[in-house]
Amino acid sequence: MANQTTHAKKPLPPPWHQLSPAEAIHKLKTDAHAGLSAAEADARLMRHGHNELQENPGRSLLRMLLDQFADFMILVLIGAALISGMIGDIKDTIAIIVIVVLNAVIGFVQEYRAERAMAALKALAAVSAKLLREGETVVLPASKIVPGDVVVLEAGNVIPADLRLLQAAQLKVDEAALTGESLTVEKHTHELTGHELPLGDRKNLAYKGTVVTYGRGLGVAVATGMNTELGKIAASLQEDGESKTPLQKRLASFGRRLAVVVLAICAIVFAAGVMRGETPVLMFLTAISLAVAAIPEALPAVVTIALALGARKMVKKHALIRRLPAVETLGSVTYICSDKTGTLTQNKMRVEEIFADGELLHREWRGRGSSDVWQLLFRALALSNDASFSRHGKPSGDPTEVALYVAAREAGFDKVELEQLAPRLLELPFDSERKRMTTFHRAQQGALSFTKGAPENLLPRCASMLSVMGSVVLPLAEMLAQAERMAADGLRVLAVAYRVWPELPQTGEIDEIKADEIESKLVFLGLIGLMDPPRHEAHEAVSLCRSAGIIPVMITGDHPQTARAIALRLGIVSDGGRVMTGAELAQLSQQDFEQQVLDVRVYARVDPQQKIKIVKALQEKGEFVAMTGDGVNDAPALKRADIGIAMGKGGTDVAREAAALVLLDDNFATIVHAVREGRRIFDNIRKFIKYTMTSNAGEVWTIFLAPFMGLPIPLLPIHILWINLVTDGLPGLALTAEPAEKGIMQRPPRPPKENIFAHGMWQHILWVGLLMGGVSLITQAWSVHTGSAHWQSMVFTVLCLSQMGHVLAIRSEKESLFKIGFFSNPLLLGAVALTFALQMATIYVPFLQPIFKTEALSADELLLCIALSAVVFFAVEIEKWLVRRGALYQNA
Repeated sequence: MANQTTHAKKPLPPPWHQLSPAEAIHKLKTDAHAGLSAAEADARLMRHGHNELQENPGRSLLRMLLDQFADFMILVLIGAALISGMIGDIKDTIAIIVIVVLNAVIGFVQEYRAERAMAALKALAAVSAKLLREGETVVLPASKIVPGDVVVLEAGNVIPADLRLLQAAQLKVDEAALTGESLTVEKHTHELTGHELPLGDRKNLAYKGTVVTYGRGLGVAVATGMNTELGKIAASLQEDGESKTPLQKRLASFGRRLAVVVLAICAIVFAAGVMRGETPVLMFLTAISLAVAAIPEALPAVVTIALALGARKMVKKHALIRRLPAVETLGSVTYICSDKTGTLTQNKMRVEEIFADGELLHREWRGRGSSDVWQLLFRALALSNDASFSRHGKPSGDPTEVALYVAAREAGFDKVELEQLAPRLLELPFDSERKRMTTFHRAQQGALSFTKGAPENLLPRCASMLSVMGSVVLPLAEMLAQAERMAADGLRVLAVAYRVWPELPQTGEIDEIKADEIESKLVFLGLIGLMDPPRHEAHEAVSLCRSAGIIPVMITGDHPQTARAIALRLGIVSDGGRVMTGAELAQLSQQDFEQQVLDVRVYARVDPQQKIKIVKALQEKGEFVAMTGDGVNDAPALKRADIGIAMGKGGTDVAREAAALVLLDDNFATIVHAVREGRRIFDNIRKFIKYTMTSNAGEVWTIFLAPFMGLPIPLLPIHILWINLVTDGLPGLALTAEPAEKGIMQRPPRPPKENIFAHGMWQHILWVGLLMGGVSLITQAWSVHTGSAHWQSMVFTVLCLSQMGHVLAIRSEKESLFKIGFFSNPLLLGAVALTFALQMATIYVPFLQPIFKTEALSADELLLCIALSAVVFFAVEIEKWLVRRGALYQNA
């Protein structure tokens, strides 16, 4: 029997969930306490690639350029030009192809800029992660994570890679995005048995793209990028294309309908020209050139560019657009539902009022301390305090403690100096049940204790009150009433008291003495009223909202009185305005709540889940809602809102992922700036469409009507293509840089389903297009009648310059150009000047004349052309004058 070598099948390595944390660390050659070194991380990044899901490769630059020639009309035009060359008209062929190439280059540059702008926006919105590198905790882009990296997990984090958990402290993860399981999964670190466990049962692993909802943990990356479970799913679900904005979809649909009409007109032009005796090749070229000029096939691309560049500009104003349609839809916002803390307020506690010895001070305590009462009170604020100043000169610690520390310093009581004289000896830390804090300090004889806490809790423990008259009987009811009055003004109130101890309790005895005994027989010093004050710019932003027809609504988890006080200061609610609590909201059915939602401006003690109820009710009433949020539980409300707005500084990764807009400075005023910028961008898109469509209409009417007036074809194909190239290029794009219209925030929001051609726009396109065509044909008729040999060059010039006059006139919907100023948009002025120079070059530069079939105009002819072109400019200025007087487009 022949010897046979048998090769045993190599066993598969155990999956990660079967390994212990120590085994996983050993296999990955990393350190659970220090993480990877920078050099090793770089080497693994080169080996494994970036931790990113691979998208379908974008178009190459060559493909982007070739796509500019893929349009059917362009291909037909190239074919017609080649036929023209084959029958002997080489100059026309070369000229047309040169213009087609130039048009393609301009389109390529525009698309390339849009791609770059979008790439920059995506980079800004990239998720970051907290890692251990070389023993230190660092925050890096999630794309830099490599297998072996030790990742720190906290509530709100999007898990950046597949991790084997090393530590899990009450760690819960929402894996619905991966497994479809609606309930959160509680994680642990123990190894599991079973080779082929379902994903949902691998509770010692955490997966890329899932969300930490509770607790904290530590995990080592076992897979990144396309090797993750999410990457495996993504590989099978790759889809081409990005979603278009509603505006782009409407324009694309309009373009298709327009194409049918234009092709019909081109067929009529071709037939009429041939019947008049023109050559079929010339008329075919003319008809195709007219179709290319008339169909706004570039409109959706231009809208993308305008939105992307607008989004880039918003970043400079601290508003990061994560979804492009948000730029377009910002102008439709009717309600802004905003969190209070940090968005409307400074997220920094400050002492607003101090009541002591029968005197109430409103931030006027600098230099106070002449009486024993005030001296002792400020000493208490400074010493019974765990806040401190950092090396950079900024206070650090609990916000309330910091506020008390700062107030004491402002009054001239420095904690560092006082502690040298009266060092802290013992303390009873703040306890949520006691609601008090007590510290003991050395005194000249014995010790002194300072206690601070909630007034209703501390005042009954006071036996007396310190005043200029010495220790007197405490008027308890009066002090409680004062505390309630301060609370009603939206202040968080603390009471401060002290006690003299002849002897300090021994350290060993402190555990035996009940806190109630220590914190009794106190001498009352005063009441401290604190508040997280409104942002300085928030009041103006709220006022701007109101003038823009936008209703600001405050949603907070704070006490109703605090919410009302801040809302009153900001102008969100007036005296007597309703504040609805979360408890009241919970008792209302959705239908009942919808009957009241338009009357409520402030919600207090509301939990994040109730935000969805508020959004739904407003949307059912036809409102367009922007909603802010920063927590994990805010994500559903942010998704449900028409525009979800997340906090960039204090928010969680989950909230940012769910949002369309991220506030990089967590400031309510930034939302209002974003709305203003969104309105400006949409206005400028409308202006571009108005300009392009009117110009195209003018060209169509000129060619279409000439045969019916007994006139020869007024323009050659080269003329049509040239006008389309130079007028639709730089001047049109320069309109996107137009400053905001006067009163842009004094008009109501735009209905989201409103037609882009509303407010008289389609009427404008119709009559101004006819006027352009009429002026051009009058020029032709007069020139032919007078026997001018330059009639075609004159029509060519008038039609081109008419469009320049038009673009200057439509810079504002209502205001005159003379009022807004010629130089308020230097880009457009430069584009118009360049277009004028190029047009003059086609007429007066000798070597261009045979290419464009032009002849030099006399001075009188040129002046006449300029004068006739100006008719369109002044006609549009008259239209705007009538609009300002309310005589036009009131119900359009």
